[in-house]
Amino acid sequence: MVVSVVGARLLPEVRDPAPGRFDVPGAVLSVVGVLAVIYGVKRLAEAGADAGALLALVVGIAVGAVFVRRQRRTAHPLLDVGLFRSAAFSTSVLVNVLIGVTLAGIFLFVAQYLQLVIGMSPLVAGLWLIPSTAGIIAGSLLTPLLVRRVPARRLVAAGLAVAAAGLVVIAQVGAEPDLALLVAGTVVLGIGAAPASTLSVDLIVGAAPAERAGAASAISETGNELGNALGIALLGSIGVAVYRATMTGAVPAGPASQLAPHEAAAAADTLAGAHEVAATLPAPAGAELVATATDAFVGGMQLSAWLGAVLAAAAAVAVPVLLRRTGGDRR
Repeated sequence: MVVSVVGARLLPEVRDPAPGRFDVPGAVLSVVGVLAVIYGVKRLAEAGADAGALLALVVGIAVGAVFVRRQRRTAHPLLDVGLFRSAAFSTSVLVNVLIGVTLAGIFLFVAQYLQLVIGMSPLVAGLWLIPSTAGIIAGSLLTPLLVRRVPARRLVAAGLAVAAAGLVVIAQVGAEPDLALLVAGTVVLGIGAAPASTLSVDLIVGAAPAERAGAASAISETGNELGNALGIALLGSIGVAVYRATMTGAVPAGPASQLAPHEAAAAADTLAGAHEVAATLPAPAGAELVATATDAFVGGMQLSAWLGAVLAAAAAVAVPVLLRRTGGDRR
């Protein structure tokens, strides 16, 4: 509250002299395009490359193309695509999206691991995520100090490399509960993601003209939220695909099994479903089902963590090169 009041009085403000009207058709096109792509990705994990998944992806891409075309031609665009002509701006936006993908995607698995593998309640699981939040805060506070001594592009690269290391640590967590290793991985991930995210926002806004700073900031926030959605859809779908592929055939149903067809389907659908079905079975059978399902879930989490690590490491190598070539690093 104090910061809001003081900031409103002391912080300088720059406004677009001709902001224009809100582009309602553009907003509708953007929502439809994003939702169609995300649905298509999730459908691929659930049913494979069927007609529904492919149609959703095609529609999403087509609507996205119409959206971009409209933004280029309209007098008052919802998204100033002209800003993306700056390679420094585009690179920084991609970093922002990537951070959203890795954080949202992997923490989806971490939350489930804490509750369904270790057996924590939602409240306790949330408390064990506090160290990762502390890592993000610490990394954010250190960034202004470090950027005085280290060029921004190198600091972004270092942050991405540290985030990749955190994801590698998370990928080592197995079916046997290992809380210390999991928490350590999330803390390292948070410490690395913080400077990369903070400086990418700074570079995004700095690459835009002063009168377009608000639009650039909006693109930065939108990119992060888009990354969150894509992270849950992409990494989450990969985890689901691994889980279901592993469980298919591993959970028999029918007269020779203790499971009815709908129970086998529920157990093969999600780890939570496997726990519910296992609770209705005798101790040995229930424990075996939970063990099989846990192995399948952890396999999906490990693959997703490795994929995130590869993406972060690749960005750590590419981003400083791109920013140096485009003059995007002003420090």
